Amino acid sequence: MDAAKSKKCPFCEPSERSRVLENEFCYASWDSYPVSKGHLLLVPFRHVKEYFSATEAEKAALWKLLDHAKPLLDRQFEADGYNVGINIGQAAGQSVFHLHVHVIPRYAGDVENPRGGVRGVIPGKRIYQRVEV
Repeated sequence: MDAAKSKKCPFCEPSERSRVLENEFCYASWDSYPVSKGHLLLVPFRHVKEYFSATEAEKAALWKLLDHAKPLLDRQFEADGYNVGINIGQAAGQSVFHLHVHVIPRYAGDVENPRGGVRGVIPGKRIYQRVEV
């Protein structure tokens, strides 16, 4: 057995019931600790530590699954927007070392000022002014 799987990776053996969507290489399931209603994770079936270690086929399958996830989320949650992100490495906040892509539905008013979106991972860097050159 793969050493990574023997450590009980939470993403390596998804039950059929927990899979919301899937394709040949990846599956989608609800995040156990959702940031918002409908927070979805896109995960390769193969244990791969991070995005840059995935095969081209796995990478393509993740993005194809994202294209199928959005209409599902639109129907079920009627989000006003989305953040899509990948944490790569401990310094970037990765806590489960099996590649997964966060699809986080966003709703009008869920934060006071959403400007800057994913830039908010560094406090103080989210709000910025565009400088015309």
